[in-house]
Amino acid sequence: MNLPRLKALGLVVALIPVPVLWCVIYAVGGLERAQDWSLDMRFKARGELAAPAKIVYVDIDSISLDPKEIGGMPWNRHFYAEVSRALIEEAGAKAVGIDLVLSDAGIPEVADMEKVILGNREFARYLWKNPPVVLASSFAGSQFRDENGNVLVRALPLVAKQLPPVEEIEGPEVPRFLTGGQFPFAPGGTGLIDIEDGIPRRVPLYAPTNVRTYYHLAIELLRRYWGLGPEAIQINEHSLEMVDDVGNVVASIPMADGQFLEINWFSEWNSPLHNPRISFKDVYYYAQNLKSETPEAVASAQTFFAQEDFKDSIVLIGPVDPLLQDLAPTSFDELPVPKVGVHGNVLKTILSGLYLKRLPDFQVYAIIFALTILVATMTVWGGASAFMARILAGLSVVGYVWMAFHFFETFHLVLPLIGPVGSALSTSLLAATWQVVQEQQAKGKIKGMFGTYLAPSVVDSMIDSGKDPELGGHDAEITAYFSDIQSFSSFSEVLTSSQLGDLLNEYLTVCTDIIQEQGGTLDKYIGDAVVAMFGAPIDLENHAYKACLTTLLVQERLDELRVKWTQEGDKWPSLVHQMRTRVGLNTGSCMIGNMGSRTRFNYTMMGDNVNLAARMESGAKSWGAFNMVSESTRSACEKLGGESIVFRPLGRIVVKGRSQPVPIHEVVGFRDKLTDQTFECLDIFGKGMKHYYERNWDAAALAFESSSKLEPLLPGDAPGVKNSPSMVYQQIIRNSAANPPPPDWDGVYIMTEK
Repeated sequence: MNLPRLKALGLVVALIPVPVLWCVIYAVGGLERAQDWSLDMRFKARGELAAPAKIVYVDIDSISLDPKEIGGMPWNRHFYAEVSRALIEEAGAKAVGIDLVLSDAGIPEVADMEKVILGNREFARYLWKNPPVVLASSFAGSQFRDENGNVLVRALPLVAKQLPPVEEIEGPEVPRFLTGGQFPFAPGGTGLIDIEDGIPRRVPLYAPTNVRTYYHLAIELLRRYWGLGPEAIQINEHSLEMVDDVGNVVASIPMADGQFLEINWFSEWNSPLHNPRISFKDVYYYAQNLKSETPEAVASAQTFFAQEDFKDSIVLIGPVDPLLQDLAPTSFDELPVPKVGVHGNVLKTILSGLYLKRLPDFQVYAIIFALTILVATMTVWGGASAFMARILAGLSVVGYVWMAFHFFETFHLVLPLIGPVGSALSTSLLAATWQVVQEQQAKGKIKGMFGTYLAPSVVDSMIDSGKDPELGGHDAEITAYFSDIQSFSSFSEVLTSSQLGDLLNEYLTVCTDIIQEQGGTLDKYIGDAVVAMFGAPIDLENHAYKACLTTLLVQERLDELRVKWTQEGDKWPSLVHQMRTRVGLNTGSCMIGNMGSRTRFNYTMMGDNVNLAARMESGAKSWGAFNMVSESTRSACEKLGGESIVFRPLGRIVVKGRSQPVPIHEVVGFRDKLTDQTFECLDIFGKGMKHYYERNWDAAALAFESSSKLEPLLPGDAPGVKNSPSMVYQQIIRNSAANPPPPDWDGVYIMTEK
């Protein structure tokens, strides 16, 4: 594993406190609201489920409360007696639950107590027969006074907390009917209707009190629905079981915190397909018709109660009118809906056995850490695969979210979502931010290191590539560039130091700008000399072509400068108007990198191929050329883009300090800018070189004499030109004719000067 990736992993490890913090927030309940929201999203994404049994709602609605119908509450118990009797005895319902705490404490003083008591007696006589009717009891908001007149508040006893002794736990508010006797009638068939605050998500399945253990309305209804006795209910540490007479477990209901059932919501409230509803007024109307002396009325009532929805159903009678203020939002309903639907969904959850399942805390913590480390690591992953790693990081988060929704829909498993995703994203964001800061610092370091001798665009390219320069030295194939002003020592004799500085600055700026524009790297200035490289520190496939192109552009720009300096009149002496520069290039493997001490170093190049480039520049003078390159440079240039550049072979030489011959070439110019005269010169020069290698000195001399008159830079004509390749070879031919080389001579010229 490379260093950047190790640093990335180290950064992720350093940020471990972030998922730890998310685990702590989860443990103390700081994510509950967000978790509830994510659970609601899963319910809505899953959609509605078919009811496992018939659950019918009888609505105490605004029509029923209309004074022209039954009227305002509290109602006479006679209405409940009539409706319950008809639903069970005529419609065939297996159980009826009434989601109202029917206590006479709410009867107004102006009520006709004689009618109240008559209605209570009627309902009491019916309930005395122990029909499958369950009334509501509740701890919610219940205050009362004890025998001494002290105000007491009933509160749901929470098993998960430290409970007081059972004898000290007050029971819930239960239905009590005044029947004219010494004591009010207290029905035994009651069930708790308490829920948690806000959006109802859990219901207590039971509550121990100083009177007896009270069970939830749904439990009591199911006990009657299955025809089980009170002894069928068994409470374990993590479940409530209902067992039949022979010991078979009819239902094993998981409990959270030793008491609560989490509701699996089956549908929204206003779902006719899943929540069949009938107005209480209609049921009461047809219940009255059953006792009518008119056969038609009786028949219509029998038809009504013969509806398939009623047969073997559980009927829930509850308030739905908003004025009764028994409303709350649900996982399907953002706007508050009647709470009686809570009991219906509890019944469906138990009847279907589709209980919501949650992971233990230690597994939640493990998921938080696993997803966080996975996503954060891929977010800060470096190297060539960094982009793909970041894509995979995003896909990992999306995949986990999809898995959470899929597992909920398929297995009713509530995977933690907010904690793992929040931890993964926040840790990744911090890691990425830290990485950006580190990268900016690294970029600043790179700019500080290379900005003085690399073009800004090249520095930016190096930074964008994500490839750090290899420090300390490494081998790479580059093209080395050396340039030097012809006879520069003479300039210091005729120019003041100020003039010399201005001249050099203008000249070096031109050279440096062109080098950097072509992707080259400035190595150093040595007085008037410019040393540069092409192909490092950023790879440049066509570095030889770029170096040759730079050479010609520098010569063209120097032509323009000479015109400019000449036009400036007496500002510059005539020597400046004649200024020429020579360039030498060589392509090959060199050692490049930061060389120097630990406290002071320079990015430079070293090696034999660098020395050869320097020899090309210094040797150009001996051949009457201003641009001289090795065979390797010419070959590499022509291979990658160099067809627009014209080269002239100048022979093969052995430079001082080397033993192997090197073919050398002059970079003549751009093909589309050369004149016909120049092309004729090159053709004749080539014939002269052929005669030279054949030792045909006379023919060679005639050829070089002819080509010397056609040279693109003629001595005495072109500023600063004192010699030409044709003139140099004329001298070589004369020397060779006077002193013929040995028989084994292969045309190589051995240089004695650098």
